[in-house]
Amino acid sequence: MRFLAIGDVVGRPGRNILKSTLSKLKENYKIDVVIANCENAAGGNGLTKKVADDLFSIGIDVMTMGNHVWANKEIFTFIENESRIIRPANYPEGTTPGRGYNVFEKNGIKFAVINLCGRVFMENLDCPFRKIDEILTKIECPIIIVDFHAEATSEKIALGFYVDGRVSCLYGTHTHVQTADEKILPNGTAYITDIGMTGPYDSVLGVDKDIVIQKFTTLLPVRFEVAKGKAQFNGIVFEVDSSSGKAVSIERISFTLEE
Repeated sequence: MRFLAIGDVVGRPGRNILKSTLSKLKENYKIDVVIANCENAAGGNGLTKKVADDLFSIGIDVMTMGNHVWANKEIFTFIENESRIIRPANYPEGTTPGRGYNVFEKNGIKFAVINLCGRVFMENLDCPFRKIDEILTKIECPIIIVDFHAEATSEKIALGFYVDGRVSCLYGTHTHVQTADEKILPNGTAYITDIGMTGPYDSVLGVDKDIVIQKFTTLLPVRFEVAKGKAQFNGIVFEVDSSSGKAVSIERISFTLEE
């Protein structure tokens, strides 16, 4: 089974490059399932129902989120009833709407998607290591994919080795910078520290670069705006043996497109 995982989609530039290229990418790479991190898809911060519906309509099968999952309050009106949106599983249980993982089926094959947030330089959520141990006792299908939305490379690498052989692929999101360390770990888990960002190319993590420079040089509050112009696509394609759940291959994708 072949998967395409798309790095953090940022604003309209990220959505537009997906609309222009996703169908061809699926055809060229023979993709069965598309997963995209969409916590910044609406206006660069959060997710609305209209944006979610638009992205589902162009071929995204599952959306994962991150620390900005609640940035647009509209999400509280639909996340509970949308099983294709997965928010970080290590938010407090019993009080947080939505789901931290789910099992799906495509072409007769079941696969699970888990979303977790890191704790280093981020909010102090439940321990992602303990949380994934808990979740893995509840999932029976062999193909398991983890989006680990975290800041520190060390935390991502450590969790990758921690679940090696127990999940099919663990990839990092959140930093918006694609790393060049894709590999298959010793026990068969595909891994990469960060799959990058799908959004404005000439930007600081998707934000207008002049605004960010102003913030750094003046230390005064500014209002972030999604940058305009050329867009970039970042993601990975990975293949998983549907019987064993072991990864067969992992490949980075990165290209730009004029708006």
